[in-house]
Amino acid sequence: MSLQFNRSPQPTVGIEWEIALADPTTYDLSPHAPEVIDYVTNHHPSVHIEREFLQNTVELVTGVHDTVPAAVTELATGLAAVQAGAKAHGVLPWSAGSHPFSDWRTQPVSLKQPYTEIIERTQFWGRQMLIWGLHVHVGVSHEDKVWPIIGALMTHYPHLLAISASSPGWNGSDTGYASHRTMLYQQLPTAGIPYGFHNWDSWSDYVAQQAKSGVISHTGAMHFDIRPASKWGTIEIRVSDAPSNLKELGAIAALTHLLVIYYDRQLDEGAQLPSLQAWHNRENKWRACRYGMDAEIIISRDTDETLVTTDLLRWLTILEPLAKEYDCVEELRFIEQIITGGAAYQRQRARYERSGTWADTVALTVEEMANNQPLWLPAGSKEDAQNPTQVTNEEHR
Repeated sequence: MSLQFNRSPQPTVGIEWEIALADPTTYDLSPHAPEVIDYVTNHHPSVHIEREFLQNTVELVTGVHDTVPAAVTELATGLAAVQAGAKAHGVLPWSAGSHPFSDWRTQPVSLKQPYTEIIERTQFWGRQMLIWGLHVHVGVSHEDKVWPIIGALMTHYPHLLAISASSPGWNGSDTGYASHRTMLYQQLPTAGIPYGFHNWDSWSDYVAQQAKSGVISHTGAMHFDIRPASKWGTIEIRVSDAPSNLKELGAIAALTHLLVIYYDRQLDEGAQLPSLQAWHNRENKWRACRYGMDAEIIISRDTDETLVTTDLLRWLTILEPLAKEYDCVEELRFIEQIITGGAAYQRQRARYERSGTWADTVALTVEEMANNQPLWLPAGSKEDAQNPTQVTNEEHR
């Protein structure tokens, strides 16, 4: 029997943003999420805030919106409440893909059954998950559209990751990656690139088999980078590292929302959606993790390649009419500024190269959250954002 998909009549958007808490003196993670959540719940009851995997993390969850600006406005209200709660308990809100120096062994897990199950099953790998992401839900009108759209979205995996990559540091070291979070998260047994499901029935069969074998107890336990969310009638895109500020969050969410709408309409027009071979998807994911904005990506089944930034600019033009229709031209065009000024991992790496301390990179992201926008690199210093030991794609091959 096929899973029920609660169809969404409109391509709505909802956003989940994971935000961590840092000590104002050491900038290490601070496990005060329960107190901050209690504060927000008591003082700002309209804000939807959730516990997350770790006791140093809260999650802001929007309602269902028609446009990204409306969802971001709701997040701004929620963030203000979190900032007030954090101040009341002597901690700082902070968000990035990973924390660059915190020791995972000192960070307690939230007391919530699904998280206890993860730790019990995954042990060492599960305990290391000091990582944070951004999840964007987009409504889809019919389950038959879900997997063709996901297949097409996979061709944009490097675009979504490159502009959001914010996790170069781990355990006190520069990993050489733009998104260490992505590399770490895929170690979970139910995480990573989704398998090549061709239709809704094949997905339903897979979920039934996974449940029968005891791998999962509910569909939410499938931690794929992009997955159906049947309960809400959405596709949930979980590719992006958590952003440090609302400006970048709006840009990432706008690109995500518009890509789903674009491919949904392509299906309505009878088009066959693009897809890549599984091995190309895997390679694109790795290149975006490693090189971020400097990645050379595969854009066709014939293995044509281009720079991710070049293809991003091409897609900004393609999506502009939809951006006007869905009131997010400013958000979409902000991607140009990310390309020009430097993505989060580049800003963090540049700060570390200048100061020699990872605590300073956490301070940078704290400041970006407080200012609701990136703090761009000084003019002429973008080169400093690159890892001096980084090799190019050409050298890799």
